[in-house]
Amino acid sequence: MKIIYTDVLVIGGGLAGLRMAIGAKRRGHDAIILSLVPAKRSHSAAAQGGMQASLANVIKGQGDNEDIHFEDTVRGSDWGADQDVVRMFVNTAPKAVRELAAWGVPWSRLRKGDRQVVINGKQTTITERNEAHGLIAQRQFGGTKKWRTCYVSDGTGHAMLSTMADQAIANSIPVQERMEALALIHDGQRCYGAIVRNLISGELSAYVAKATALATGGAGRLYRVTTNAVICQGMGHAIALDTGIATLGNMEAVQFHPTGIFPAGILVTEGCRGDGGLLLDGNSHRFMPDYEPEKKELASRDVVSRRMEQHIAAGKGVKTRFGDHLWLDITLLGREHIDKNLREVKEICENFLGIEPWKDLIAVRPAQHYTMGGVRTKYNGESPTLKGLFSAGEAACWDLHGFNRLGGNSVAETVVAGMIVGEFIADFCDSAENDINVSAGLARDFLRHEQAKLDTLLSNTGNENPNSLRAEMQNIMTDKVGIFRSGEPLAKAVDELQVLLERSRNIRVDYKTLAANPELVSAYRTKLMLKLAITVAYGALQRTESRGAHFREDYPQRNDTQWLNRTLASWKNQDDTLPSLSYEPLDIMKMELPPGWRGYGEKNHIAHPHSEKRQQEIEQIKQTMSSKDRFTLHESLMPYAHQLPIRYQGRNERIDESLP
Repeated sequence: MKIIYTDVLVIGGGLAGLRMAIGAKRRGHDAIILSLVPAKRSHSAAAQGGMQASLANVIKGQGDNEDIHFEDTVRGSDWGADQDVVRMFVNTAPKAVRELAAWGVPWSRLRKGDRQVVINGKQTTITERNEAHGLIAQRQFGGTKKWRTCYVSDGTGHAMLSTMADQAIANSIPVQERMEALALIHDGQRCYGAIVRNLISGELSAYVAKATALATGGAGRLYRVTTNAVICQGMGHAIALDTGIATLGNMEAVQFHPTGIFPAGILVTEGCRGDGGLLLDGNSHRFMPDYEPEKKELASRDVVSRRMEQHIAAGKGVKTRFGDHLWLDITLLGREHIDKNLREVKEICENFLGIEPWKDLIAVRPAQHYTMGGVRTKYNGESPTLKGLFSAGEAACWDLHGFNRLGGNSVAETVVAGMIVGEFIADFCDSAENDINVSAGLARDFLRHEQAKLDTLLSNTGNENPNSLRAEMQNIMTDKVGIFRSGEPLAKAVDELQVLLERSRNIRVDYKTLAANPELVSAYRTKLMLKLAITVAYGALQRTESRGAHFREDYPQRNDTQWLNRTLASWKNQDDTLPSLSYEPLDIMKMELPPGWRGYGEKNHIAHPHSEKRQQEIEQIKQTMSSKDRFTLHESLMPYAHQLPIRYQGRNERIDESLP
C-alpha cells in the first residue's frame, strides 16, 4: 500500500483549490492538489461574464461599496445566506481582484471620456472620469444596484485560472492530474486525507494529511441539460456525504441560468444582458418589462428563469422539433462590441448554432447552472461535524449564496473563499493540537474497503448499465426537480430515484480491468450521483415554501415563519435509501439586513414576527450612531471583522473613498 503524507491535501484543481493551496504554502505548509483534469482545464475556466467586487471605478458604479454589495447579495439569496459570511466576502473581494491584477490577470480597463453603452435597449453615452482612466472596468449584472462586475472580455474564468495555475507553479505546488478521491479517511471525528485512484493505472493510494480541502465544483450533471462540464458530477459532495458524518447544506437550492443555448445548454454569459442584450419571444416582443418593469432582463437569475419558462408555457415561445425556446438579442450591441467584449459568445454561436450574433438572434432557454448547496462549513471553511475537513467554492455551503446566487459572485467566491479558507487551513496546521496522530492501519482499512468495492463492481453479474441509470436519473431530475416544483412530482421523483439506487446494486461492468476503465468510473460515480440526486429531490419535497431558486407551485410564498433555516443532510448508513435531514435556523435578531421584499419578483412572503422587531432595533442603533462612520456602524449592527484573517481585515480604497 502506498501512503503519501502531506500537510494539506486539496481535492480539486480549479480556482478555489489552487487558491487554498497557495495560501497554505505561503504560510510554510506543503500542499498537494489532486485534479481529474489538468488544472487549466478545470471548470473554473468556463466562467465568462466576470467577478463582482465593489471597486466603484466606472461612472455607473460610483458610490458602490461593501454595504451595497452586501445588500445585493443578501437580497439575491432571498435571505438564505449567512450574513456574517457575506460581510467577510464583500470586504475581501476588492482585495482579491487587485491581487489577481498583480499576478497578471489582464482585466479589461477603462478609458476616460465618452463611450457608448446600451441601457434598457437604447444607445446611451456615458462619460468616464479622468481619474478612472486605466483602472479596472466593470459591467452590469443582474440583481445589482451598481455596475461592479470586473471582467476580461468574456473569458474571465479562463484568464483567472491560467494566472492562478501559474502561481501554483511559482510556489512549487504539485498538481497531480487524472487522480480521483474515492473516499475520505476518518475516524468518525476527524478527517485524515483520502483514498485516491489513479484514473490511468487504476492504482489506489492513501493520501494522509493534517488538513483536507474539497474544491471539486458543482453537481450540474445530475440534470439532463446543464451548462456544467462533464466532470461536474458532485463527487466532492458525494464523498463527504458518504462519510455519514459530514453534512451537506441546502442541496435543494439549484440555480438555472436564463440563457443556455438551445437545445445544447451551453452557457451564454449574463454579460450579454449586462451589456444591454434583450430577451424576445416568438413574436419578437421584449417580454421581461411586462413581468419585471424595474429590473427587466436584469432581475436575479431565479426570477428571470421562471419568467422565461412562464412565458413559454403561455405559448409565447418559438416552436422547434426539439421543443420551445426564446431569443436573446445582442445585435443592438454591434459587431465591434461583440468582437471585443463577447468573443467567446461569438465563437459559441458560430460553432454550435452556425449564426453570427451581431446580426442573428440566439436561441436560448434556461439550463441548470449552479449548485448553491454543498459541504456545510463554518465561516472558516471547516466542517462543523468532521474536524480537519475544509471546503470552498461550489463544492461548499459556506453559505454565501443562500437560495440564489448573483451572477459574478461565484467566480468571486472561488478566489475570495480560497484566500480566506487558505489562511484558516494554515492556522489549523500551525496548531500543535492538530498534528497527525493516526495509525497506518486506519488508512489501510479504508483502502481495502474501496478496493473491495471496485472488485465487487468488476465481478458483479447483474444486468444494469450505469449510463442508462444515469440517463434515467437526469430525466427525472430535469422533469420533476427543475425550475418549477410541486409536491406530487417531487414525491414521485424521490420514489423513482430510490428505485434507481436499488437497481444500481446490480450494475454490470463488462470491461474487467482496473486500469484506464471509463466504464468502471461511470459505475461507481453513478451510484454516488444517485445519492446526491435523492438528497436534492428529498430536500425539495420537504421544504414546503418558495425561496430563491427553489420554487414550489403548491407553496408559492416564501415562508420566513416556518422555513427561515438551512437544510442539513447526512447519509447515516450505506444501506439507507434516503438521507437524514435536519435544519439549522437563521437568527433574525443577529442579522444586519432582516428579511423583506427583494426589490424584484413578487411581493409574496409570510413575514417572520422578528423581522419588524429587528428592523426597529436597527433603526434605533442607526439613530444613536448617526455621527459615526459606516464601519463603526457595522460593528454595532453585526460584528464580523474579527472573523476575518488579520491580513484581510483592512479597508478598501476607491476613487471617492481614500484610506484613513
